[in-house]
Amino acid sequence: MKTDKVILGVLGGLAAGAIMGILFAPEKGKKTRKKSKNVGNDYKDELKEKFDSALETISKKYDVLKEEGQGLFDEGRSKFEKTKKDIENLDIKNVNI
Repeated sequence: MKTDKVILGVLGGLAAGAIMGILFAPEKGKKTRKKSKNVGNDYKDELKEKFDSALETISKKYDVLKEEGQGLFDEGRSKFEKTKKDIENLDIKNVNI
């Protein structure tokens, strides 16, 4: 999660710098508003791409962990069933306590 925070911090800093540069640029208001809108759309698109990429990565990791967990569960169940059968097949008459 630290990497995500760094990326968001960098994007936020870039956005703030771009906005400040546009606001203090010596151009007419109409051009400034258009540039501001374009920069905002660019950052929105970039942030959406990064979010989608992070979501895909998390989804893949979840699937892998789910498969590994299912494998461990199946292995545990198999060992349990084997132990249960071994206990049922014990010849209690021959066991000395």
